[in-house]
Amino acid sequence: MKFADLKYERLNYEDLKEEYEQLLSRLQAANNSKEFMEVFDKINTFRGHISSMQTLCQIRHSINTADEYYDKENEYWDNTMPLLQAYEVQLAKLMLENRFRDELDIPEAYYLGLENTLKSFSEVIIEDLQEENRLATEYGKLKSSAKIEFKGQIYNLASIAPLMNDADRQVRKEATIAYNRFFEENEAAFDEIYDKLVKVRDRMAKKLGYENFTPLGYIRMNRLDYDQEMVKRYRDQVIEDIVPLTVELRKKQAERIGVDKLMCYDVNYNFKTGNPKPHGSIDELVEAALKMYTEMSEETGDFFKMMVDQELFDLPTRPNKEMGGYCTGIYDYKIPFIFANANGTSGDVDVLTHEAGHAFQAYCTFKNVKIPDLSFPTMESAEIDSMSMEFFAHPWSHLFFGEEAEKYHYFHISDSLKFLPYGCLVDHFQHEVYNHPEMTPEERKACFRKLEKVYKPDIDYEGFDLLERGGFFYRQGHIFQSPFYYIDYTLAQVCALQFFVRKLNNDKDAWKDYLHICSLGGTKSFTQIVRDAHLKVPFEPGCLKEVAARMKVELDKIDDSSF
Repeated sequence: MKFADLKYERLNYEDLKEEYEQLLSRLQAANNSKEFMEVFDKINTFRGHISSMQTLCQIRHSINTADEYYDKENEYWDNTMPLLQAYEVQLAKLMLENRFRDELDIPEAYYLGLENTLKSFSEVIIEDLQEENRLATEYGKLKSSAKIEFKGQIYNLASIAPLMNDADRQVRKEATIAYNRFFEENEAAFDEIYDKLVKVRDRMAKKLGYENFTPLGYIRMNRLDYDQEMVKRYRDQVIEDIVPLTVELRKKQAERIGVDKLMCYDVNYNFKTGNPKPHGSIDELVEAALKMYTEMSEETGDFFKMMVDQELFDLPTRPNKEMGGYCTGIYDYKIPFIFANANGTSGDVDVLTHEAGHAFQAYCTFKNVKIPDLSFPTMESAEIDSMSMEFFAHPWSHLFFGEEAEKYHYFHISDSLKFLPYGCLVDHFQHEVYNHPEMTPEERKACFRKLEKVYKPDIDYEGFDLLERGGFFYRQGHIFQSPFYYIDYTLAQVCALQFFVRKLNNDKDAWKDYLHICSLGGTKSFTQIVRDAHLKVPFEPGCLKEVAARMKVELDKIDDSSF
């Protein structure tokens, strides 16, 4: 069945409430472990159906935020999901307290997640959760509404990106000015949305008994085996071991593209001959990906053929389409779905490797994990699956980039390193914001700019007032819509780079370990999954120093002056 044929229906809250109550009553009355599991399986099928309808709505709304029908349906789910959370809490209590727990074959990670469910919800915050959902949706719609006029054409935030990386420096500068004008014109709106989000999250945290939102944010992200102090020490390692290397890489970049000073509109332009661009239309790139995954392994070949046959993608950028990209899962059908904004840059290939890595993990896990909560791992573990796939795809780069394959390799490795400080910057900023919720919008921007100078000390915003005042963070949807979900990417990137090193060393067990962790889903915690993959946990002292040194050696092997 193709994605377009999947039937969506609104599920009436009163009916859901009644069925949930009946199922929970039956679970509580179970006489033995077998009966208990039979009812639990029914509850998970029921919960999976709710998730499937909400996810179908969310996908179709993000494809076209101007679609009035799905806009109203999305609003319905924004209000309904917090109401259903009360029953999730009841389920969590029953599962944690059930007398058959020792007889059930359920991973410990599931119970740890349930404890976080109890710690992160009370009926007193339902209205706050509804407001949070509404504000997050408002942010997405604001960004998708962008109509950027440039040289007689109208662009959105994704489609203008190639011009911001144009070989002509003046075009890059003017396109960047046009891009930033949208944020400048909407500065008050972005500030208001974020200010309200910070306040509603702080209010929820205090209602639940926390000092501020930060500890609640960690719980909501389901951090099972690390804390704020470990993250801080990790960020300190990035400052010490990665930031100097990225400054050096950008210095080489300035020399390579022939500029005296790397300006903000030069940062994403890496080579005198232009950034590597994929060859072919989106459909041709999908065909290339099918060839790659067929040759990579039997498992990946079967997976991607299913994705193509069932049309489980929406890749091109369009007006009114929400920005960004993601992979999600539709539980009823045991299928993933990939959403993106392809715009003719190398990022189009990243979607077919990164998001496909997420999708492949879901494909593997849906086969053997029945509990919806465990279909995906916690986010930092999920990102290992996606980011590692980007590197496992390197031998097939020629299918996408032709003679620019080696250029893409240099670009991808150096970009992966440059990302680490930025990801830590976003995380550090959020700690400051939620630890000091009284900050004004101007103080928040000043805070972001101050931290930029720590993690990206050589970035020059001369002539860009909003960016100089710290307004870059408006672009980062995770800050608004998924608080504290960003350090995950950096932790996973360190793990992915370790897989890459193993591949470079011809370690035949690297792929076997990757397949293994894809099959785990959320049955284990982050550090357990990393150790199962025979990788170093990024929090370990010296881990980042080793990764940086090995990647520098690999980059030095490539003659970037020829690009």
